[in-house]
Amino acid sequence: MVKGGYPLRPVMLVDDEPQVLMAFSTELRLGGITNVVTCQDPREALSLLEEHDPEVLLLDLIMPHVHGKDLLPEVLGVSPQLPVIIVTAVSDISTAVECIKSGAYDYLPKPMEDGRLVTSVRRAIAHREMQRELSSLKERVMTGRLDHPEAFSEIITRNKTMFSIFQYIEAIAGSTQPLLVTGETGVGKELIARAAHRVSGCSGDFVKVNVAGLDDTMFSDTLFGHARGAYTGAEEARSGLVVKAAGGTLFLDEIGDLSQASQVKLLNLLQDREFFPLGQDIPEKTDARVIVATHHALLEDCKKDRFRRDLFYRLQTHHVRLPPLRERMDDLPSLIDHFLKEASLSLDKKTPTAPKELSQLLAAYHFPGNIRELQAMVFDAVSTHESGVLSLASFRSKITEIASFSPAIPGQDQPGNPLFSDFEILPSLLQATEALVEEALRRSEGNLSVAADLLGISRQALSKRLKRHIH
Repeated sequence: MVKGGYPLRPVMLVDDEPQVLMAFSTELRLGGITNVVTCQDPREALSLLEEHDPEVLLLDLIMPHVHGKDLLPEVLGVSPQLPVIIVTAVSDISTAVECIKSGAYDYLPKPMEDGRLVTSVRRAIAHREMQRELSSLKERVMTGRLDHPEAFSEIITRNKTMFSIFQYIEAIAGSTQPLLVTGETGVGKELIARAAHRVSGCSGDFVKVNVAGLDDTMFSDTLFGHARGAYTGAEEARSGLVVKAAGGTLFLDEIGDLSQASQVKLLNLLQDREFFPLGQDIPEKTDARVIVATHHALLEDCKKDRFRRDLFYRLQTHHVRLPPLRERMDDLPSLIDHFLKEASLSLDKKTPTAPKELSQLLAAYHFPGNIRELQAMVFDAVSTHESGVLSLASFRSKITEIASFSPAIPGQDQPGNPLFSDFEILPSLLQATEALVEEALRRSEGNLSVAADLLGISRQALSKRLKRHIH
């Protein structure tokens, strides 16, 4: 079921007692840490260290031939960033302090309480991953480079903020921790998730699940599958999409709409890397990387008890916020050109020429639906286009249609028009008109046709008004 193992680099155990190696290996594997190598002779530890390049090292202290305290500085000399966990029956405070001062990551006395070993190793893995990601991100920012630009080829942009997001995605690509992608509807969250999957180099599939509208039973059945006889009609056992995503990426879209009961199951999947198919009381393991996306403000949902805080903090390990289109208007010309070609190809038409006023008209629009809305606008315009230069009529119609209704302002309960609620003294009609004209000209970069469209008047009427103002 699990392709490869977790973590990608092994956890290495060094202990002279074979029964201890067997017990620790079993406990780690039951805890979802399946990539484990063992070493019974401490004299072979350094050569195995160079051979396997482990993610974490568990080291016994009292061993024949080489004492653990003597081996510790040699290990850190070869691999300074390697988290070394001392696991020993020597329960002595001074020895523990000495080991920590010498560079040990943690100190676990035998016998230890249930779950302590797995918890410490998981924390060490996360620490190592974070070190690697910070180092990678720093290098990318300093050099201004992308190692895998082809992974982001589906995202049309020249925006600096988007480029920095690409660098961050590359830096965390190898992480086993979840990735949270937030942003308004239509900004391209799934494209970022797919890019993260490509950069990761995972051998498994990218599996998408839109969880909006799924009740807890449907969520569990879709993700985790069910055993035979789990419910009426379940005549055969069926694997869920978590199994399909083994060795790859599980992308959960619209995570903000997940029910409270399903949130608990997702938290368990993220923390323990295990899940229960419906009708089965034996957990199964997964190594799938989890990426989630939402347009919700999850922190606000936490404050209103609609989203679990523990799950929110677990998802916050890696977080990407995608900017809305109105914050990356430098991408507008490239996006228009891309969607014109895409629409023409889809509709089997010759690519029309975009009028020079199109970018100016659209740059003055706020795009509540973001890039997806722009794509729909362009497709609609191309579908009715016959020949020559593309008409602005379709775009003007869409903008007017959206502008014709204004969504309620949160917290705005007082009567009256919110446009004027902050004015103690209303401007005169002449002052208001002049201010509107000036703003329209600013947004249209001085283009009279576009400014007139924004004001809802003809170009001739705007020209007459400007002439009167000049005189």
